[in-house]
Parts: sequence; structure tokens; C-alpha cells
Amino acid sequence: MKFTLSWLKDYLDTDEPLEKLADKLTMIGLEVEHLDDKAKSLAPFTIAKIISAQQHPNADRLRVCMVDTGDGGAPVQVVCGAPNAREGLVSVFSPPGTYIPAKNITLSVGTIRGVESRGMLCSAAELELSEDHDGIIELPADAPIGKPYAEWAGLGDPVIEINLTPNRADCTGVHGIARDLSAADMGKFKDNPPRPIKGEFPCPVQVKIEDAKLCPGFALRFVRGVKNGPSPEWLQKRLTSIGLRPINALVDITNFMTFDRARPLHVFDAAKVKGNLVVRHAKEGETLIALDGKTYTLDDTMCVIADENGAESLAGIMGGEASGCDDNTTDVLIESALWNEINIAQTGRKLGINSDARYRFERGVDPAFMVPGLAMATKLVLDICGGKPSEIVVAGNPHAEDRIIEFPLDEVKRLSGIEVPFPQVKSILSRLGFMVAGTGPIVKIAVPSWRADVHGKADIVEEIVRIVGVDSVPLTPFDRGDAPRKAVLTSLQLRTRRAKRALAARGMMEAVTWSFVSKAQAELFGGGQRDLELANPIAADLSDMRPSLVPGLIAAAQANVDRGLTDIALFEVGQIFKGDKPEDQFMAASGVRRGLASSKGTGRSWSGTFEIDAFDAKADAFAVLAAAGAPVQALQIVPCNEARNAPAWLHPGRSGVIQIGPQNVLGYFGELHPRTLEALKADGPLVAFEIILERIPDAKAKPTRAKPLLELSAFQPVSRDFAFVVDRAVKAGDIIRAAQGVDKKLITGVTVFDVYEGKGVEDGKKSVAIAVTLQPREKTLTDQEIEAVAAKIVAEVGKKTGGVLRV
Repeated sequence: MKFTLSWLKDYLDTDEPLEKLADKLTMIGLEVEHLDDKAKSLAPFTIAKIISAQQHPNADRLRVCMVDTGDGGAPVQVVCGAPNAREGLVSVFSPPGTYIPAKNITLSVGTIRGVESRGMLCSAAELELSEDHDGIIELPADAPIGKPYAEWAGLGDPVIEINLTPNRADCTGVHGIARDLSAADMGKFKDNPPRPIKGEFPCPVQVKIEDAKLCPGFALRFVRGVKNGPSPEWLQKRLTSIGLRPINALVDITNFMTFDRARPLHVFDAAKVKGNLVVRHAKEGETLIALDGKTYTLDDTMCVIADENGAESLAGIMGGEASGCDDNTTDVLIESALWNEINIAQTGRKLGINSDARYRFERGVDPAFMVPGLAMATKLVLDICGGKPSEIVVAGNPHAEDRIIEFPLDEVKRLSGIEVPFPQVKSILSRLGFMVAGTGPIVKIAVPSWRADVHGKADIVEEIVRIVGVDSVPLTPFDRGDAPRKAVLTSLQLRTRRAKRALAARGMMEAVTWSFVSKAQAELFGGGQRDLELANPIAADLSDMRPSLVPGLIAAAQANVDRGLTDIALFEVGQIFKGDKPEDQFMAASGVRRGLASSKGTGRSWSGTFEIDAFDAKADAFAVLAAAGAPVQALQIVPCNEARNAPAWLHPGRSGVIQIGPQNVLGYFGELHPRTLEALKADGPLVAFEIILERIPDAKAKPTRAKPLLELSAFQPVSRDFAFVVDRAVKAGDIIRAAQGVDKKLITGVTVFDVYEGKGVEDGKKSVAIAVTLQPREKTLTDQEIEAVAAKIVAEVGKKTGGVLRV
């Protein structure tokens, strides 16, 4: 929401400085995002006159200008490349040391093609006043030389931009912002309620509302004999100051009302409207060419204003081109209505229209201002365009229900800790538009029609506290007592943090993706149940709660690929949804890798490239499990083509399921199935993993003596290599577990370093080579002890897998 300081002062009598007003706006909940004070930022730029303009001796397109800056000194030499730089031109000059906003540079004395230049003649684009960069600014010949340009051009009206929370619909207009500042002692509020305009004849057009849920109220007035044309200067300045383009008087009046009083309206060219108006559901497949020139296809959930020709306006969002006003318009219909907030939001999202009217109607406008707003717009039309007004036609009920809240005065102290005297409470609420009856201890408070967000006692306390100031809330330490401090973070919170750190340490970048996916994506990843559909999705392709983090990560990876970043490694830790019950919602850690973003190395090296494969995803998954405290030695890996609960989105022959027994599946890893990539329109190959953090069993607490977290041995570890010939179907993991089970205290590591099939190994067999690390704790191992352990390993592997030591 943008507005100027002078616009604010139309409704607020104040002498407070701009900075103080901005600070107060933020403190009362209307956060100031940006202040644009042109008079301050453009203060060094002055009006100057070119005395002479000679051709540059070393450049065809440059001129050497002598400039009178109006400071009483000698003319200044400036090298200028603008095609309109000429003798006698009055323009804008910036001396050395001036900051140029559009170029983000600070001027200094320079030499251009061998000629010294001591300043700059500026274009409007360089001052960020417009996009015109074809030449330097041309000012009237009588513009005062030496005077600050911003002051002369009337740019001394600062623009304030605030970020509104969705509940403050009343502050989408300058009038409501002024009311809040007045309540915060920043000045006196000037309400200026509009006076009714008496009609001179009956309105020739009637209105019918077919569904009161879509349109609770509708007011219409006919104005005959208007003369449309350019708006007066004051109105054009109001609109251009906040970035709106003046169009014509009738359209500009409706835009002004939108920002001035948070009351969007629409003006129809009465000559283009056939018969009476009806507010109805759009017909399935009905089309409308809107004022933005685009054709929209409507459905029967949308609301339109129609005549005998068909839909003429998309209710509460945008008018139609066919009934729009132009310079030939002489008779108009001015409409002021109330619309269903949810329907406006849904229609806008479906059609992808973001208009100023939609922004206000989907938050809710003041129902009591529907008819007064029409009177105010009528007054503006009569003053600017002339004409004679008809009587007002009102359909529906424009009156909101009265809301009375019984409010205990001690509720302020109870909820906020602030002691606010009753006279101050009454003063604050009264200035905000509330009516307070009674003196306590319980008073009755009538909520104004423009505050649809206030429903209960806590809302009243919030209004009081934000005006008094949240900085007045006392700092009150919690009484922690004498009991020992308990852990602040839960087990799941610790796992979440550790999983993020582990994946970041593996060179992956954290991503945050939508919690919603399309219906097709949800079904592809095991979701799509009806109870996980959103009732009011923000977009058609974000209709379901996500059953997995992987589709969002794939979309993020593809977005990087589309921009030339083909080697990408992303992870996310967040919630996934398998059902609508709390026990069906899980915290997952997921990641994807693509291209050369392998955990084995990055990019190209002297030894070749490291392309991603399923083992990268496996390593990532195990890093998460180890960091989260999973019993890594007890984990089982089952190939997806053998597992009962394998996900269909993984390649069956290049993926695996991680589990602790068939009943506790911790997650999955592997290469994405080509069908999955095609459905997601992603370029492969891609590998991914997903771990469900809640399914990791908690470590069992054993009543033992305290030991160091990391016990370092003083003795040299011993490594022995073994090669076993086993059946081709035997899994390497079974060999590893068999070897580890021989002596879990002594054997600290078992890794596979080679798998061989071919000459010297029988058909149907393979050779799996493992490296076993022995770490003595109490003494150095003798050769006999090492050989004894090696013999046990050979025997145990032979017993569990049928493996024979390869000779």
C-alpha cells in the first residue's frame, strides 16, 4: 500500500516529521517497507543552463558543454553524450560527489576521451523519474538557474509504502491509516464523511442479485451528461505519485477511491449496457474480454455482473472492455457493491488476476460505506465531469450485523501485563472508531463496521496494546525454580537439526519448497487422497498436501537446470502428509542430486568425472541416519525389486529400501524412474533419497558408568583384506554383517572395496573383497590373535552366506 505524505495529511492534521510517522506506523502494526523522499535523495541536483555545446575533438557522438550552474562562479565544463544537448537548453546538473540512483555510482571529476568533465547533465531515467533515457531532461527556458530541481519540480512529497497484514482491510485506504495514526497521538483525525447526493430522476437501470451469498449488497446510480477527458492535475499527481498511470477522469476517480477510502468501484458506459443488470454465477465456458485486453474463460463458481448481452464485468476483480468508458462516454452507471471474500480470492487465483480491487475485496471492505462511497464517487464525477445524477438503486442488504463485546477491563493486564487506566482505554478505542459503554469492571464495546477482524476480548486487548506500544510490555523472567534444567529440544527437533547439518556437510544446498503439490504429483508419490485436498488452494497446481519432499526438490533442481546450473545437490527437511490425522504426518529428510554433483567428488578432475549414481543417494541417506542416531549396524537394505513396500517413483533395479525388519521402513534411495522424470518434466538422470525421522528408534538408555563420548585408543589399528567367492545373488551387506558379528568390540569397520565377476570365478559366482579394521583397546594384538580373528571371520561368512575364501 503506497501513499504520499500530503495525501495522508488530507485526513491527519499533523506536524510530526516523516521519520517519526514512519516509526509509529511500524510500531502500531502497519510496517513501513520503504520511504521514498525525492526531495532528500535528489537534493544535490540543480537546474543549470548550457551556455555552449561544441563537438568533442575525439568523439563523434560527444559534446563538450559549458554549463552555468547558477552558483555565481565560472561555467563548468561537462562532456555529454545526449543527442539533445545544445546551446541554450535548461536541464538538470549534478556536480562531482553526487550519487546517481539509477547507475548506482558516485560522480567524480573524470576525463572522457582526453577532455575533462566536471559533472553530469542528467536524463529522467538516471534520476529514476521515468524510463526516458533518450536524452537529458529539457526544462522551460524560465526555470530558475541554480535552484534545486526536486524543489522546483514539486518532488518534495515523500512516498510511504507499508506492508499490511491480511486482517487490516481498513488500512488499504489512506483514510484508515490516518485514523490509526490519530489514535497513536500523531495528529488529529479529519474524517470528512461524504454527504448524500440527491437524485434528480429515477435510475433507468435496475439490479437483480441471484445469489446473496456472492453479493450481499449492490448500489447503482446513473449520471447523465458527463464529459470525460483528462483528470485534473491534483488527481493525476495523486495517482502518479504511487505508480498508477492516469487514464481518464472516470477511471481515475475509481482508482482514487480505491486508495483513498479502500472502496473499489466500477463505472460502466451506460450506452454500452443493454437492459437491466443482474449479478449471477458465470456460465460454464462463458468468456469475458477484460479491461486488461485479455480474454478469460469463466466457470460457474465465478460471479459476474451481466446485462442482456452477457457478462460485462468480473465482479469485484476487473471490468469488461465492452462496457468500459472512453472519451466519447456521456452517460455512466456507477456501481458500488459488496462481494464474497472467498469467492473473490478463488476467482482471482483461478484466472491469475491480481488487481487493486481484488486485493481489497478478498480482505473485506466496509459494508457500511457502500452507499456513502457511491455518494463520494458521484460528487467527484459531478465536480470533474459534470452531469446530473439519478436516484440510487440498492439491492440486497448493505448493513453489517452489529457486534457487541462484553469486555472485562482487567483483561488488558491479564493478557499483556500492562496496566492501562480506563480513561486511556476508552480514549484509544474511541479514536479507533469503537464505542465504549459503561465504566467497569465490565464494559460493552461496539465494533465498527470496518473492523471485521475484531471478534473477541483478545482482539480488543491487541488494539489497546499496539497503540500503547508493545515496547511497554514489561520484561518478566520466568520462574524456573530449583529443579534441574530439562532438555529444551525434543528428540525429533534434535534429529531435524542434525540431519540438516549432516547433509550440508556433504555439500548439499538446503531448499524450502511448497508444502503443496498438484493432484497428479501427489498420486505419483503415494498421496492424492481426498482428505488431503486443499479446500482453497492458492493455485491449481498446488491443490494437495505433499506426500513426499522429493517432487518439490525435483522441481527446484529442474529450475536450476533450465538456467544452466546442471550439477545440483539439494536437500530439505520438512513435513510430509500420508493422511489427515496427526499420526499420518511425518518429518522427513530428503535430497536429490543431478549431473556431476556426486558425493564422491565435484565436477571434472584429472582422473575423469564423478557422475551421480544410486550409491550417492545411499551415502546421503546413511549420513542422515547416522547423524540422527539410527543403529547403523542393524540397518537392512532390500532392493526395490524385491521389497514389498518399494515406492513406484524409484527405478526398481537401481534403488533400495532401508529398514529395520520388514515392519519398520526408515526410507528409500536410488535413481528416479524414467516415468517419474517424464511426469515431472525433469531432465535426468536424478538420484534421490527420503528418510522418515520419526521411524528411527530411540537409543536405549543403559545404566552404565559414564564413559567419554569418543574413546580414542592408544594402539595402532590393524587392517586385513578378505576376498570371498559367493553366489551372485548374495548381497554384499550380508557379508559385511557376518564379518562385523564376529567381535563387535574389536572390529570397528568393514567396507567393500571390490566386486569381481569373470575369468577365474565360476559362472553364477562373484568375488566380493572386504577390508576389516581391528582396533585393539587394551594391548597390541599378536599375530596369533589376529589370525584367530581372521579365521573366525572366514568361518562366520561361510556359515551365513556360503562364501569361500578366494585363493
